[in-house]
Amino acid sequence: MPGDRITLGAAAIPEPERDWLAAVERLPVESVWQGGHVLPPGATGEAVTRLALMSAWTERVRVGSAVLVLPLYQPVVVAKQLADLDSRSGGRLTVGVGAGGEFRHEFDAVGVPVGERGPRTDEAMEILRKLWSGGPATHRGRFFAFEDVELHPVRPPGAAGPAGRKGGPPLVVSGRKAPAMRRAARLGDGWMPYLMSPGAYARSVQTVQEEARTIGRDLAGFEWAMYLYCSIRRDGDRARDDVATFLGSAYGDKPAAMLDRIAPAGTPEEVAERFQAYIDAGVRHLIISPAAHDDTLEVVRLAAEEVLPRLSLPAEVR
Repeated sequence: MPGDRITLGAAAIPEPERDWLAAVERLPVESVWQGGHVLPPGATGEAVTRLALMSAWTERVRVGSAVLVLPLYQPVVVAKQLADLDSRSGGRLTVGVGAGGEFRHEFDAVGVPVGERGPRTDEAMEILRKLWSGGPATHRGRFFAFEDVELHPVRPPGAAGPAGRKGGPPLVVSGRKAPAMRRAARLGDGWMPYLMSPGAYARSVQTVQEEARTIGRDLAGFEWAMYLYCSIRRDGDRARDDVATFLGSAYGDKPAAMLDRIAPAGTPEEVAERFQAYIDAGVRHLIISPAAHDDTLEVVRLAAEEVLPRLSLPAEVR
């Protein structure tokens, strides 16, 4: 995504729905996102399945995972699944990846030691790149090995030319800690943290940039995104109650002052000021995750129609 403009994405909360996605595609929203665990504590979907639904039920927007817990997956299998989805969607896929670890039982159940999740994520990202590069690929790593294999994405019916994008879909790294930031700088096409204040985001940008300089990497074209829980209502008190109730059940009880730093809530005017702080910290693609149990489309609509027009790039990059 270009770094000289501000764009908006939206998370399909709680589950992707055809009518909700159709309504969002009529708004000035450029992407839709969903993730999912393999063994979540409740009846919620899995990341690849959700990507497939969103790809099938949209026509215009970019479709992304926020996030795919990559170490839970056999990388050759998921490389094929994602390449096929990218090809069939017309190159609209973005793969947000994370190392996970909050649900240890998932790792135990699939036979992956939770302590290996970081290096497994790194190696899996390398494998995805190799298999998406086109032509035969060989890999000999700590966890996986194959020789002279070639991945062939499916071609959409009636399409001409090669199937899929050479190099595959972008890999955007999520997380909140320094190892994830370094992973983004070394292996990612972007950085997409969550539950961060604007100040913490600005510090994370510095960490990513410093790591990139250390390894001699040019970050031109790198995507600076933020997955941002929020609620926007005409009634600001209702929005604040949304966030307190939603994040309290999802992430445990958090003080109101902490929620205010990491999950903007209020009227469009109030939230625009909070969003602008993230833009000033370096965010260029804001992914709105409605922290609400109902009327999530209203949150996205107000963000797109009344908050986004109020945002502006810092003077030094205009």
